[in-house]
Amino acid sequence: MNMALPNAAFVPDLPLDGGTVPAMEGTVRLGMPQLALGGLSESWLLKELGDRHWMLLARMAGRDVPDFRDADGAPVYAAFSALAVKDADFAAPGENDRLTIRSDIARVSRTQCASRHALSLAGRPVGQVELVSAFVRRATGGGNHTVARVALEGFPPPPAPVPDGLAGRAAALRAGRLAVPPGFAFDSAAQGGSFEIDPCPVQDFNGAGFLYFASFVAFVDRAEWHFDGRRAPRATTLRREVFFSGNIDPGERLRVRWLAARRAEGRAEGRLAHHCRLERAGDGARLADAFTLRAV
Repeated sequence: MNMALPNAAFVPDLPLDGGTVPAMEGTVRLGMPQLALGGLSESWLLKELGDRHWMLLARMAGRDVPDFRDADGAPVYAAFSALAVKDADFAAPGENDRLTIRSDIARVSRTQCASRHALSLAGRPVGQVELVSAFVRRATGGGNHTVARVALEGFPPPPAPVPDGLAGRAAALRAGRLAVPPGFAFDSAAQGGSFEIDPCPVQDFNGAGFLYFASFVAFVDRAEWHFDGRRAPRATTLRREVFFSGNIDPGERLRVRWLAARRAEGRAEGRLAHHCRLERAGDGARLADAFTLRAV
């Protein structure tokens, strides 16, 4: 099977600067909080972009701060349903470099919005990240197993859906119509194992009490280190797509399953693709599927 390349076709849900909200742009001097052993810290980046997404939602609704509530006054949160990293060169950034992030947002359905973030160093692109979120609320007295999507007023009308966009792929995967996103290829025989993680409430959950979306990605990286990492201690992401479908409560354990992997050969040598699934350990409910291409 052919190995996926990092410059595979990218079909975004929205064009940068194409929404109704002015683009947000800023520059960050990179230091230890923003860097990891192999370059740019993906964990820091996702948290930063998640906050930008949240603030852009407030701008879209004409608010100063992102405080959303339903008709009964209950808190409503933007839970991420999918993320995509494309054309990434996270090995390039180093200490004291200045990373420019240009972000835009638009609605993609009645309950979902998508932001796109273009990353550059001194004008040179080093990656694109797209985040899709859905507004959700917990059922009265319920925990993180009981969230439901809600539609809020005060936002511009959604455009026609883009079936090939990230939100469309997320819906197709959850419905069983898509097994592997385009551009990823694996050996069907390359089955791995699984291991359990006991998330730490003060490290892995956010202020709203949900297991944070960036923690899911960190757990996938731990799975890579567990199953293949000794051969790639400085692996960096070239491409990644993660589709979220559930959450856990503090005190619950999760299981990471290493479903498939493929190391590149020939001209693409030095790349590793893998598919991980995260599940609630207690009942086996699917929490997320992550498809990753790494430079090793």
